[in-house]
Amino acid sequence: MTCHLLCLVSCLSRAMMSPSSLHCHLASLLCLWALCHAQLGHHLPRDSTLIQLRLAGDKRKHYEGRVEVYYNGVWGTVCDDDFSIYAARVVCKELGYLDAVSWSPSSKYGQGEGQIWLDNVHCTGREESLVQCESNGFGVSDCKHTEDVGVVCSQKRIPGFKFISVNNVESFNVQVEDVRIRATYSHRKRIPITEGFIEVKDGGKWRQICDNGWSEMNSRVICGMYGFPGEKGYNSRAYRMLSKRRKKNYWGFSVNCTGNEAHLLDCKLGHPLELKGNKTCEKGMPVVVSCVPGRDFANDITTGFMEAYRIQQPLVRLRGGAMIGEGRVEVLKNGAWGTICDDNWNTRAATVVCRELGFGSAKEALSGGRLGQGMGPVHMNEVECSGFEKSLTDCFFNRDELGCSHEEDAAVRCNIPAMGFHNRLRLSGGRNAFEGRVEVLADRNNSLVWGTVCSDSWGTREAMVVCRQLGLGFASNAFQETWYWSGDVTADDVVVSGVRCSGTEMTLDHCLHHGKHLHCPRGGGRYAAGVSCTQTAPDLVLNAQVVEHTMYLEDRPMYVLQCAHEEQCLSSSAAAATPSSYRRLLRFSSQIHNNGQSDFRPRAGRHSWIWHECHRHYHSMEVFTHYDLFTLNGTKVAEGHKASFCLEDTQCDEGIEKRYACANFGEQGISIGCWDTYRHDIDCQWIDVTDVHPGDYIFQVVINPNYEVAESDYTNNIMKCKCRYDGHRIWTYNCHIGGSLSSETEVGFPGLQNNQLR
Repeated sequence: MTCHLLCLVSCLSRAMMSPSSLHCHLASLLCLWALCHAQLGHHLPRDSTLIQLRLAGDKRKHYEGRVEVYYNGVWGTVCDDDFSIYAARVVCKELGYLDAVSWSPSSKYGQGEGQIWLDNVHCTGREESLVQCESNGFGVSDCKHTEDVGVVCSQKRIPGFKFISVNNVESFNVQVEDVRIRATYSHRKRIPITEGFIEVKDGGKWRQICDNGWSEMNSRVICGMYGFPGEKGYNSRAYRMLSKRRKKNYWGFSVNCTGNEAHLLDCKLGHPLELKGNKTCEKGMPVVVSCVPGRDFANDITTGFMEAYRIQQPLVRLRGGAMIGEGRVEVLKNGAWGTICDDNWNTRAATVVCRELGFGSAKEALSGGRLGQGMGPVHMNEVECSGFEKSLTDCFFNRDELGCSHEEDAAVRCNIPAMGFHNRLRLSGGRNAFEGRVEVLADRNNSLVWGTVCSDSWGTREAMVVCRQLGLGFASNAFQETWYWSGDVTADDVVVSGVRCSGTEMTLDHCLHHGKHLHCPRGGGRYAAGVSCTQTAPDLVLNAQVVEHTMYLEDRPMYVLQCAHEEQCLSSSAAAATPSSYRRLLRFSSQIHNNGQSDFRPRAGRHSWIWHECHRHYHSMEVFTHYDLFTLNGTKVAEGHKASFCLEDTQCDEGIEKRYACANFGEQGISIGCWDTYRHDIDCQWIDVTDVHPGDYIFQVVINPNYEVAESDYTNNIMKCKCRYDGHRIWTYNCHIGGSLSSETEVGFPGLQNNQLR
C-alpha cells in the first residue's frame, strides 16, 4: 500500500510540472487510485475457513479475551483501529456465541506476539466470518501490540454450533459439536457418571478417541469440564475386552492438553489420523476416563479424594453465591476470614479454588465484587497460580501493601457434576418461571408421581434450597398459602411434609422431613408450599470492630426504663423491680452493612407496620436482632431483643446516595453499599446484665434471626465476642463474624504471611 501511495505522489508532481502530459498522468493517477482503493477497502476472500479465531490473553472468563486470528499457519492479533461492536459481534458469532457484549481497545487483555494480521476492520455485523469484513488486508498494518483489540461475548452459545479448532502447526478444519462421558451399561444408573468412554460429536455422529498418546493431563481437563476435581485409574482390562466387542467409529485427531484448559476443545490437536475403521487404533483402544467426585457429590468420601485434597480444616470457602459451586472467595488467616483482591485474578487461580473445594475446573473468574462484597481484611492480592496447586494458599501472591477495597473482591463459578437435581422438583401455577407452587417427584405405590409440599413450618430457608436446586438463584419469598395461583387447589396431593432445612442443602431431599409418615393437618391444595426466586439478594453484615470498641456498662434507674420494659428489652427480673432500683446495662453500638446485590427491605409493607406509642415510632420488623450472653459452655445467662425501630441508610459508600430514611413515615430499608447505625445511647441497644455474676462469657449478636427476609448468606449474620466481667467492669475482645470461638480463631494457613509473589 505504501509504494502505491508514493507512486500517486510522484505522478501528481510530474503532472504539475508537465501540463502537456496531464491527460496521460491523469490516466495513470486513476489506475493507481483504483489500485490503492482496492487495497484500502479490501474485501478478504469470502471463504471463512481461510482463518480461525480464538480468545486469548489475561482473561477471567472463557468468553472474553484478546482476539487472535490463525492465518497462513501463524497466530496473530487484530488492531483496534476502526474496530466496532459490529466487528465484535462477527467475532463472537464465529466463535459460537449468540452475541457480543462489548469490545476493548489498547490491549486490555495483554499484548500479543508476532503478526498483527488485521487492521482497520469494518464490519456490518451480518458477516459470517471476520474474513468477510473490509480491512487493509492480511499483514497490512501500522499498529503495535499495545493496540490489540479484545472482546466480551455473551455467555449463551449458539444452539447446535459446531466448534472449529485448529492445530498450531497446520490449519485443520475440525468440526466438533459436543463431548461426553459414555458410561457402560452397569454404570449408567449411577449419579453422577464418573467413568466411561470419551466421545466427541463430529458431523452429527459420536466418535471415540484413540488412546495412543492420551495423557493424564487430557483426563484432568475432561474431569474438570464435568465438575470433578481429579482423575483416577480404572480397570483397563475390562474396558479393552468391552471395546473389542463393539464397532468403533474413531475421531480423526489426537489431543494434547496442558491440564489447565477449561474445555477439551481448547487443547491442541495432533495431526489427522488415517481412519481405517476398526483398525484405526490397532495398538490402542478408545479413551476411557475415570474421575474422582468431590465430597459433596459422592456417596462416600473416596480414598482418592482424601489423598489429593485437604478436607480436614477448610482454609478456603465460597460465600454469597446463589448456585452450587459459586461465590466470593474467602481465605482463613490468623483466625479471621478475609477476601481476595481481583488484581491478576484469572481462571487458572479460580480453578485451583474450585478443585480444592471438590468441584471441577472454573467456568468463570469473577472480579469487582460481582457476588457481593466481604467484610474485614483483604488477605491476598496479585495471586499467581500454576493451576496444579492443591490449595489457593499454595499459590504465590503479593504480601506487601494491598491497596485493595472490597469493591475488588474476587469470586468464582465452578463446573459441577450433572446430578439431575432440577428433574426432581418443579414450580407450577406461578406468573413466571421464578415463582410457583412447589411440586416434588415422589415414589408412591412403585410409581413416580408429582405432588405438593405441606406448608407447615415452611419458611425462607426451605425456599432457599428450592431456588438453589432449580438453579433460579436466591429465595425472595416463602408462601404458606398458594390458592391464588392457577391449578387444582382442592386436591390433597401432599407427598412431602415436615420439611426443615438449614438453608445450605443442595436439594430438598437433603433436608429433614417426615419421609413416608406424612403429617399435614391443613392438607395441601390451597395450603401447599410455594416460593418466589430472584437472581440477587441483600447480605447484612455487622461491623464487629464497632461493637468491640463501643461496649461499656451503665447503671440506669428503673423509672427511666419504662418504655424499654414495655418493649421487652429488660430481663424478666425487671418485672418485680421498684422504680427507684437500678438496672445494669451492657451497651454498644451496631453498624449493619448491606454487602449484597439488592436492597434489604422489610417483608411487611408500610400498611402493616406497628406503631409503638411509648417511643412514638413504627416497627417494620418486630424481631430484627438478638443480643445474648452465654457462658463458655453455651448456657444463656442474659438476653436482649431489638425490633427494627427503623431501617434506614445512616451512611453510604462514596458515590452511593441514601434512599431510605425514617423521617415522615418514609420508606425503610438498607441500600446496597450503605449501613444502618444503632448508637449505643438509644433505648434497647443493650443487654440487661443486672443478674449476671462475674466471669468469662461469650457475647453474641444475630441479625435477622428469624430469617424473615431472604439474604444471600446467613452465615455472616452472627457475631461473637469473648468477654470478661469482674462485677464492675467488662473487657470485650476477639470479636468476629460467624464460626466458633474455640477453633477458628487459632488456625490459619501456614506460611501465608511469608508467601511472596515471585
